[in-house]
Amino acid sequence: MALLNSPKIFAKIWDYILGRRPDEFGLVTDSDGYIKIKELLKALSEEEGLSFVRRAHLDEILITLPDPSFEISGNTIRAKSRRHLPAHAYAPDPPKLLYHCVRQKAYPHVYTKGINPTGYSQVILSSNLSLAQRMGKRIDRSAILLTVQVQPCLDKGVVFFAAGVALFLADFIPPDCFSGPPLPKEKPGVAKIAKPQVPEPKPPAGSFFIDLEEKMNPKTAAEKKNKRMKKRKKRREPPPWRR
Repeated sequence: MALLNSPKIFAKIWDYILGRRPDEFGLVTDSDGYIKIKELLKALSEEEGLSFVRRAHLDEILITLPDPSFEISGNTIRAKSRRHLPAHAYAPDPPKLLYHCVRQKAYPHVYTKGINPTGYSQVILSSNLSLAQRMGKRIDRSAILLTVQVQPCLDKGVVFFAAGVALFLADFIPPDCFSGPPLPKEKPGVAKIAKPQVPEPKPPAGSFFIDLEEKMNPKTAAEKKNKRMKKRKKRREPPPWRR
């Protein structure tokens, strides 16, 4: 917190991170030198002595310092002095191995389809294994680390660009140009066993059922008895020509 009372020290920190070596912190600037503030704060949270910095601190510095070393536009930030900011330059001879992390849920898709950009216009790769893992944990605590073989990528026409010393950019990494852990085996579905239908038991021959409604309601019983008597009487009446 003492840094907030040392404007000169703070100015040097922002000048270094935003204007000289954003790649050292796993950060990539856009064509105008801007970095997403959200990504900057995630990177700062990993640094000893800077993990306390929040968006409110950045806004406070803009208000209190007469000539702050950075400027904010919406949700992005950049250094005012970008003379030493490395440009994204074509890398004809990148390291043999580069590293990239993907979300655990996205890994099965990436494994078969290849690595596409997410959140940026290009895929961000690191020549530093530790830095790649740090960058991966910013998006997913269980991120999957992939090792990219550069020569097969070059053979397939992939073009790499250097974004500083530690980071490299590419539009796409084909699926057969990187390695990672094997995909988890899918658990076989358990087939539901249909329950056998048990036929309703038939009453034995000669049996009868007691009509509980008739037993409990004498009025209903009398009505039913009258109907039976009328039917019998009707059957017994002789036809008109015999009367």
